[in-house]
Amino acid sequence: MTRFWGADSDAGTAMNPPDPTDTESGRVVAEPLPGPPVVRTDPSGKTRVRLGDRIFGGLARSSGIAVIALIVAIGVFLLWRAIPALTRNQENFFTFGGNWVTTDTAAMHFGVAELFQVTVFVSLFALVLAMPVALGIAIFLTQYAPKRLAGPLASVIDLLAAVPSIIYGVWGLYVLAPAIRPFALWLNDNLGWFFLFATGNASVAGGGTVFTAGIVLAVMILPIITAVAREVFVQTPHGQIEAALALGATRWEVVRTTVLPFGMSGYISGAMLGLGRALGETIALLIILRGTQRAFGWSLFDGGYTFASKIASAASEFNDQYKAGAYIAAGLVLFVLTFAVNSLARAAVSGKGRS
Repeated sequence: MTRFWGADSDAGTAMNPPDPTDTESGRVVAEPLPGPPVVRTDPSGKTRVRLGDRIFGGLARSSGIAVIALIVAIGVFLLWRAIPALTRNQENFFTFGGNWVTTDTAAMHFGVAELFQVTVFVSLFALVLAMPVALGIAIFLTQYAPKRLAGPLASVIDLLAAVPSIIYGVWGLYVLAPAIRPFALWLNDNLGWFFLFATGNASVAGGGTVFTAGIVLAVMILPIITAVAREVFVQTPHGQIEAALALGATRWEVVRTTVLPFGMSGYISGAMLGLGRALGETIALLIILRGTQRAFGWSLFDGGYTFASKIASAASEFNDQYKAGAYIAAGLVLFVLTFAVNSLARAAVSGKGRS
């Protein structure tokens, strides 16, 4: 019902014109209509929550807390078992890069400087080799390959992840190394002036070098990066692709302007998952890399030990708590390194998604 100011309230049908001197003359005031009833949707309120929702919420919270507690427990266990050996170490644990001497448990000599260098170097080399190949495979399978061909090819790529590590190690040392020996010798002879291809502490012809190990490791992490990138690229909105094609874009321009920007965060995330896999690889690198007495020199033709292969090579010494503690301390550093890499990757992906 609408009421006009200036109307005679005593007259049933009479209405006086508004007074021009009145500042509120002619203003129409409408009675507000009653709104719909407010329905509470906040589960934390006083509304009744179903039993199934409470059970599911409790299980979800318990699972998250259990995962965090498990990670903390692993770290605490490694630190607890490493402290006795660290107290008997005569060297700086973080800067010593020489040969480990743990026979005399009263005066031990060990450190992780060289292990850290070899681990990071071979993992980054494998990542540099695997990322472009994985990107090309993912783009081909999602944007270029016919559907009847994309499925079988994707299955073949995924099957690479099912091959055991020991098979990769044997294949790398006895099949791949002889096959790439001429190319490795050519790099060493013609580009040896550059530190990456300089003569290292291992035999180039023997194949037990970072060069061979990095190629094998790249093949091992290729399925992980490819699978994640493929699943992200295939989620690109079809509307954006069709709009780009309608504007006259070529297939590659569609990939460059729509698919890659949409899936870049997923591609980076897959690469970081592959890097985490490479940092912890054990058996394949233990078979391929040759341990030497000479210092590591950041050459692709160096040998050495990674964290994981060093620990695996000394399994016979784990019957003594101090000897085992030295290798557990190395494992603790690897644990922290992997955790830091995954945390940085998550932060980078989150920033990429927000941008």
